[in-house]
Amino acid sequence: MEFRKLSDGFGVEVRGVDLASLNENAFEEIKSAFYKHQVLVARAQKLTATQFLQFARRIGPPEPHVIDQFHHPEHADILILSNVQKSGQPTGLADAGTYFHTDYSYLDVPARATTLYSIQVPKVGGDTLFANQYAAYDDLSAAMKKRIEGLIALHHYGNRDDLDKSSRTVASVLSEEQEEKMAWVRHPLARKHPTTGRTALYAVSGSSFGIEGMPEDEALDLLDELKAHATQEKYHYRLKYGVGDVVIWDNASLLHSATLIDPNDPRTLWRITIKEERRAS
Repeated sequence: MEFRKLSDGFGVEVRGVDLASLNENAFEEIKSAFYKHQVLVARAQKLTATQFLQFARRIGPPEPHVIDQFHHPEHADILILSNVQKSGQPTGLADAGTYFHTDYSYLDVPARATTLYSIQVPKVGGDTLFANQYAAYDDLSAAMKKRIEGLIALHHYGNRDDLDKSSRTVASVLSEEQEEKMAWVRHPLARKHPTTGRTALYAVSGSSFGIEGMPEDEALDLLDELKAHATQEKYHYRLKYGVGDVVIWDNASLLHSATLIDPNDPRTLWRITIKEERRAS
């Protein structure tokens, strides 16, 4: 087993590994590399749905997505992401988060990690963009760090920059029953990572709709300023997928965005989102 950096900034690829048969020492090496590099990729894996779930559970407790109509038929913890249709009906969630966001930031206990298993790769596109929020926080001016210290953002399911449910860049549309399960939650703007202890900007794009105790216009101006800073290209890494690739990313230190593709260019992935095991302060 060996590790190769994916970029100068962050990300690592692990080679010579079968994620279905990791001994404890090998798994601990992978987990350590994941937290150090924020994105970890294992190429060309051959996993059943059960093996994929067993690997994810070693990282932490999975949490099924609120969009339950696209849960995997064998395991509800796996969400099917796909633009493929059968008999005129979608087989999975077609457009999942084509804007910078953080998974499960709309939940009180948010996501620790997200892991994707690439089943079918489109001819063009289908990449995932990541933005390093450790680096974004570190680069803030001393005055801005002081300004946001202790501020609490108010989060809800959705994308604050696009509330049009007919748009392809809106957050995946929920049914009325699913919407009723969603509530307002609170997370620090500058959040200490529950495992590494490093501070990162947290979900300043996507689900953050306001700031506790701050007038709405002022809060949105600040959130938009932080988003513009946090999503600069210098913080990006673009991940390209091959068939069988497994990627794990750290939601506490990254923003990510899917990239739009031709709806007729088939793409299918399985996704498992793993929640933090305790609420971070």
